[in-house]
Amino acid sequence: MRPIVLLGATGSIGSQTRDVVARNGWDIVGLAARSASEELLGAAAEFPDASVAVADPTDEGRRRLQSALGARVDFGPDAVDALAAHSGAIVVNGIVGAAGLRASVTALESGNRLALANKETLVAGGPVVVAAAARGGGEIVPIDSEHSALWQCLVGERRGDVRRLILTASGGPFRSRTPAELEEVTVAEALNHPTWSMGPRITVDSATLLNKALEVIEAHYLFDVSYDAIDVVVHPESIVHSMVEYVDGAIIAELGAPDMRLPIQYALTYPDRMSVPPNRFDFTAQNLTFYEPDTETFRCLALGYAAGRAGGSAPAVLNAADEVAVAAFLEQRIGFLQIADVIEATLDTVEHGPVENIADVVAYDAEARRVAAQWIAGTE
Repeated sequence: MRPIVLLGATGSIGSQTRDVVARNGWDIVGLAARSASEELLGAAAEFPDASVAVADPTDEGRRRLQSALGARVDFGPDAVDALAAHSGAIVVNGIVGAAGLRASVTALESGNRLALANKETLVAGGPVVVAAAARGGGEIVPIDSEHSALWQCLVGERRGDVRRLILTASGGPFRSRTPAELEEVTVAEALNHPTWSMGPRITVDSATLLNKALEVIEAHYLFDVSYDAIDVVVHPESIVHSMVEYVDGAIIAELGAPDMRLPIQYALTYPDRMSVPPNRFDFTAQNLTFYEPDTETFRCLALGYAAGRAGGSAPAVLNAADEVAVAAFLEQRIGFLQIADVIEATLDTVEHGPVENIADVVAYDAEARRVAAQWIAGTE
């Protein structure tokens, strides 16, 4: 096994990656997190040979980690980048938010395998990331369950034989509700996902279908497929993780119980598969159902397609506006349906342009956040 660097070590992806690594008897050479925490100290104890980086520590957190870890720990974005550049590594990027872009570019420019769980890397900086991989010879492999499913369905097949990619969406907790019913949605309801256990932002994004919009944009860059050849279907059971339709009409699907540890492990071991104790899937235990997404009620999906087709800065603006809007919703400053309003207004307001480097992404991200925050303030 190549050296493993884990960025976002204390989040959902981070904790499940640590579980996969420990279960297989592998080791982690680098751990990074946004801030100091007891969980980070626990991870550092679990992998005593790992260097540790903290992107944005408080003074107290810095002192605590230095006291506990000594020379093993370093601080700031440069420390995270140093881990991402570890020679010959598999870099798992589970950092939440646009902060993950810089580390992704560093990993790819260093020729590493980037096991990507950070959506913003490709959504906000797709052209920058693709160029970094070409420059450094790095490899992008997906961890997200839907993209891992597509990847597995494409292995060994000719890309010219692909008719379309079909991303499945759970539909979140509100898939059957009308706009009138969504007016009164509470934060607690939005965070009560019926299938997956995820962080607050991604859980709300799943409820609005914005998460699926981001995945459409990611799929475009990961697999070099046009937006016209990427479809979304709502599949409440989350058993079929995604599908690929070929030109002869054959549809290949990857399915199984919802468990992020399988795509994480596959990203680490590809092209090999590791044997694990069998947990046989019972096909007779439930039905599989599929529905067309309601893009009139859940407007974020349509906004995502539009931003993806516009290209350039539009996906970065989409992502930044959503992050601000979801934060405001979680703080109960705006209603659930207003998340789409914030995104649409920001996309309409921020001047569109090309994205050629990280500085461009950062600039559009900042402007989108400013516009989104101003729109929200105007509603209060």
